[in-house]
Amino acid sequence: MTDELTLALDTASASVSVALHDGVRVVAERTGDRPGKHAEQLAPLIEEVLSEAGYRREDLTRIVAGVGPGPFTGLRVGLVTAGVLGYALKVEVIGVCSLDAVAFGAVQAGAEESFVAAMDARRREVYWARYGVTKIGGVPVPVRLELPEVSLPGELPLEGLRVAGRGAELYTDVLGQPLEGPLDPPAGALATLAHLDASFVLPAEPLYLRRPDAEANISRKRVLK
Repeated sequence: MTDELTLALDTASASVSVALHDGVRVVAERTGDRPGKHAEQLAPLIEEVLSEAGYRREDLTRIVAGVGPGPFTGLRVGLVTAGVLGYALKVEVIGVCSLDAVAFGAVQAGAEESFVAAMDARRREVYWARYGVTKIGGVPVPVRLELPEVSLPGELPLEGLRVAGRGAELYTDVLGQPLEGPLDPPAGALATLAHLDASFVLPAEPLYLRRPDAEANISRKRVLK
């Protein structure tokens, strides 16, 4: 048994992703098959990856959660679950930007130059950030060049750059065909980035970029009165 075992989870997109990393590599990873059903799928997926790799919850030494950007409800499910598990098991809980995980997948799939990673933000918008590529310990990794933003697809300052992730798949007419790699944030990438370098580690707090839909609706109704 390893002395290090990281549970990683991401609920920043419509998909739910869970993985285990033993300090050297990803040893198990699962993605839910029911988009949007975060609360129903997360706990069973955690048990599935633990069982597949032959571990118990008590073997975990750290938990990594994708902090978004993403919608309020999805992020809350993942971060609350991570926090509760961390508290119960008395292990560290950290965050990694979910866009960084999408970007890492693109780099692993062959992206070698600057590019943009984009996720579905609903309301016909995308969450996005621009990345460069470097190496850490010989491993190619993305370097985020600016803070994530939320914009209409046509407002992205691409300047000839290609786009990775679900955002490109949804708006190919504006953003072009997506780069090779995962469309949604893979939990294994979160764990790998956290293991590779502390620069990817963030507080386990949600990155929303805008107010929850319910709150926005309440505000509009109050204005109409």
